[in-house]
Amino acid sequence: MLQAGGALALGSVAGLARAHHGWSSFDQDRPIYLEGRVVQAAWRNPHAELVLEVPEGLAVPAALAQRPLPAQTAGVDGAGLLRRAVVPTRKDRRWQIELAPIFRMNQWQVSEVKVGDSIAMVGFTFQGERGEPVLRVEYLFVGDKTYGLRSSPA
Repeated sequence: MLQAGGALALGSVAGLARAHHGWSSFDQDRPIYLEGRVVQAAWRNPHAELVLEVPEGLAVPAALAQRPLPAQTAGVDGAGLLRRAVVPTRKDRRWQIELAPIFRMNQWQVSEVKVGDSIAMVGFTFQGERGEPVLRVEYLFVGDKTYGLRSSPA
């Protein structure tokens, strides 16, 4: 039998699980920049999922377009994505974040992201920013490291 605390924890994880979507659901012509503090984390398959608390007054860092990007097997114009990245027009303070499958996260040697960690990313949300605040991550920035999550490292 679940105790009240267990039911709450289970409900939080279930909330993360409903965020899963295929790539075709996302507007890949408009890269979105987010940064903030992780308030929920589920490091599991089919892919790692987070809830990110975004600060007020979010802005794209001036040097984002000059950030070095790692080589990956997918043909992604990473420099172009970083140059075009914008902050979302919607003002949600919490975003559901979809990372890559755990196998790919391990290939990139990404350490498990935990509650309380500060991270940044560039990715894609729904066309016209409709629906829930969900971001599918293309590039993950943890400290001074950058990970390209679309494919394996080249």
